[in-house]
Amino acid sequence: MKLTHTRAVFLMVAVTLMWSIAGVITRHLEHARSFEVTFWRSFFTVLSLLVILPFFQGRQVFAKIRTGGWPLWLSGLCWSVMFTAFMVALTLTSVASVLVTMALGPFLTALIARIAIGHRIPARTWLAILAAGAGIAYMYGVQIEAGRFTGTLVALCVPLAAGVNWTINQRAHAHGNRVDLVPAVLVGAAISSVLTLPLAMPLQASAHDVALLGLLGLVQLAIPCVLAVLCARVLHAPEMSLLGLLEVIFGILLAWLGAGEVPRPAVLTGGALVIGALVVNELVGWRQRV
Repeated sequence: MKLTHTRAVFLMVAVTLMWSIAGVITRHLEHARSFEVTFWRSFFTVLSLLVILPFFQGRQVFAKIRTGGWPLWLSGLCWSVMFTAFMVALTLTSVASVLVTMALGPFLTALIARIAIGHRIPARTWLAILAAGAGIAYMYGVQIEAGRFTGTLVALCVPLAAGVNWTINQRAHAHGNRVDLVPAVLVGAAISSVLTLPLAMPLQASAHDVALLGLLGLVQLAIPCVLAVLCARVLHAPEMSLLGLLEVIFGILLAWLGAGEVPRPAVLTGGALVIGALVVNELVGWRQRV
């Protein structure tokens, strides 16, 4: 699939909209909770990708998994942490808190890459990290006082795993072993479903819940992950980062309108600092490169 820049932008907007439906849908589950929610979504993601990936990449996709080596499997493990932590966090705290915490991803990635592979961090990014850190510290502080800290702490595992994943890919690429992210997503979903099944027992999801979680596996995860990889081949990293922030906005709005979950003032204030820092950092970096 060949995309023009304009089509890639619109497609990435559609991707973020698909990503953002997880929060509002989990608020309409009847009986499924915690690890069972993760299991069913990961399980249906595996089924979906087993159909989608051969369509896009042919049967060679399975050969890539067999020959991908340790970078692909470590990347898959990171994806499994992201899938699991995200859904568990949604069952423990508000959608807004989870999404704002995930917006830390680019900054945590920069820090992990600096420590692990010596990737240089510009001064503007250090300032942005401090501003974003202040926003998250404020949001976390208020939640600790209110006794709602656990879910946000679990959500922090998502951007941490994403940062490790990116660093693994960068290190592998530097050594001539480029990791195909799409098969790694399949590996991650498979690991997540296998590891969470025992924790999900006894399964209590109703047919209604299974249908909604099947929808998440296909529409919220499998399809947009494949499309995002296609967009990344056309769009620059700053564009991907900025467009990715739409997931935070869409997700909070959908949870507000679709489930009556009004974001707390502390989350909005902290989120404004995090997102503002990311936007300014990416725009300045983009302008310097142009």
